[in-house]
Amino acid sequence: MLPHDAEVRADGAVAPRDLSEVQAGDVVIVRPGGHIPVDGIVVTGHSVVDQASITGESLPVEKLPGAKVFAGTINHSGILEIRAENVGRDTAFGRIIEAVERAENSRAPIQRLADRLAGYLVYFALACAALTFFITGNARSTISVIVVAGACGIAAGTPLAILGAIGRAARHGAIVKGGLYLELMGLVDTVVFDKTGTLTLGTPEIAEVLAFNGAAALDVVRVAATAERFSEHPLARAITRRAAEWSLPVREPHNFRYLPGKGIVCEVDGIHTAVGTRALMESEGIPVPTEAASSQSFSEVLVAQGGFVTGAIHIVDILRPEASAAIREIKAMGCRTVLLTGDRKEVGESIAAVLGVDEVDSELLPEEKVRCVRQLRERGAKVAMVGDGVNDAPALLEASVGIAMGSGTDVARESASVGHANARQLGHRASGRPSHT
Repeated sequence: MLPHDAEVRADGAVAPRDLSEVQAGDVVIVRPGGHIPVDGIVVTGHSVVDQASITGESLPVEKLPGAKVFAGTINHSGILEIRAENVGRDTAFGRIIEAVERAENSRAPIQRLADRLAGYLVYFALACAALTFFITGNARSTISVIVVAGACGIAAGTPLAILGAIGRAARHGAIVKGGLYLELMGLVDTVVFDKTGTLTLGTPEIAEVLAFNGAAALDVVRVAATAERFSEHPLARAITRRAAEWSLPVREPHNFRYLPGKGIVCEVDGIHTAVGTRALMESEGIPVPTEAASSQSFSEVLVAQGGFVTGAIHIVDILRPEASAAIREIKAMGCRTVLLTGDRKEVGESIAAVLGVDEVDSELLPEEKVRCVRQLRERGAKVAMVGDGVNDAPALLEASVGIAMGSGTDVARESASVGHANARQLGHRASGRPSHT
């Protein structure tokens, strides 16, 4: 997720440089669609950065001069010049890698109960055989005792049972990476969830369209999509997608003007139009209706024409349709549920309330998620962690059992004890249909 080299501005010129040669204080240029190679501060430029892989925030974040950026995140639209503060292992991304390595090395092997019992049973069978021969003097009876009391039932039966269970799980689309994790899953009493990409789809969608001052919801979306036609902001793409779904005519805006951090001012159908935040409405002198309730649990886009707010579009990260049922089933098993997210407190609490999650902790960095999982284990809980992103990998390793979503990153799947199997890995079920989870 990091580039091999970076464009560095030095002595008025821009030249590529190997990432290992970039030092703190260098000014790095990141173009649209590129991965940010360092932790640093934006010097010039304006863009939107998807930093869900590090912070877990569900929506990309607008970056202006002075904003903090992280290595391993993705620059969406504009060109950014970033003054490097931390490079290599000192970045937030590097600390995630170190946490994964420490967790891998700290996992002690567990002696299986069946192996111990089988070892004891061998001596027990030999002692019984010797006693039988001493009493009866009959070789056939002695051999019969060894056969009946032999350890093969435990020594061979246990791994066969585990293998059968792993195979059954694979046919249902889940890969369990060993019998140890299969046993531990039977002991789990606490299930910890990441939010973005795990309980939610990780893609902003319109949840609600409010219309004011006699306007219609269709007109609100049409005007907003026209104003946002040339924008690459994720919220703008959610609006233009909805307009396409509703087959709304989206024309070209005139006198287009973008105000960083606020929104867009233009003309739509020859009418002065403003689409953006409440701060934009205030700067344009447009009053916001009291019915337009503001909340931090969603992103709000206000639409105004002719000096009046005609509507509000609420955009959220949509819950997975199966999330509520999954939480209910897990709680029915007697397990406690915990939500750990890097997103805002209001967003985390609203998701937890909808799903009925027992506990929620928000605004967490990857190392703080690890600490939360470790604290649960220190209190005696058997913890299963469910995640999908790079920022979840250390916590997946810290948990008793790590479970990776099939849609997750490679590092999450490698760090997990249980993962998703696709049709290419498994072939097909007996019914001929591919396996999915």
